[in-house]
Amino acid sequence: MAKGIRIAIDGYSSTGKSTIAKALADRLDYRYIDTGAMYRAITFWALKNGFIGNEQFKSDELVESLQAVKLDFKHSAKHAKPVIFLNGENIEDNIRGAEVASNVSHVAKIAEVRKFLVKQQQAIAAAGAVVMDGRDIASVVMPDAELKIFMTADPNIRAQRRFEELERLGQAMDFKDVMANLKERDHLDTSRKESPLIQTEDALVLDNSNMTREEQLNLAEAWAKDRMV
Repeated sequence: MAKGIRIAIDGYSSTGKSTIAKALADRLDYRYIDTGAMYRAITFWALKNGFIGNEQFKSDELVESLQAVKLDFKHSAKHAKPVIFLNGENIEDNIRGAEVASNVSHVAKIAEVRKFLVKQQQAIAAAGAVVMDGRDIASVVMPDAELKIFMTADPNIRAQRRFEELERLGQAMDFKDVMANLKERDHLDTSRKESPLIQTEDALVLDNSNMTREEQLNLAEAWAKDRMV
């Protein structure tokens, strides 16, 4: 039987990383971990506790509060995938809105937050047979992953995907605002000092600007099977 490998999927926002990662994990019968959801959960925690608001960001207080944070993934029949729980509460829907999206990159650049979550992610990855997506999976969390995929797409296409996602969530925004938010997130993700988004030299690039989900999944699955021994 083929050995369970570790698959790291990185890339820009709204490239469908989580969708492909989950589908690939399902096909391979691997465990899927949405690390972006973990950063969104911390952002939701920060907003809920008043660490972000009124044009203030109390990062020191957020860091001090991390010891009270317990994150877990549990399967959800409603979402047909593992969803994130914060201190026992299902917050999957809460973390997908515009307010969390507009603040998550600011939270993610805090070194203590990244260290807190990377430690948890590495513990999960150690068992192998895992698909993990995010911004620094190949470069920091699993630098020795057997397969590394870097996802990208045309910015206009990514903004349209995000615009449609917000509409489905009942949080319609002006397209120009969505594009501005996407550009800001790209800048913050790629320029932060702590674990910036990068394409590692050994990553395979998946540009899905003009690909269907099935085409993306088939390609990723072929790459994964090629890495199995």
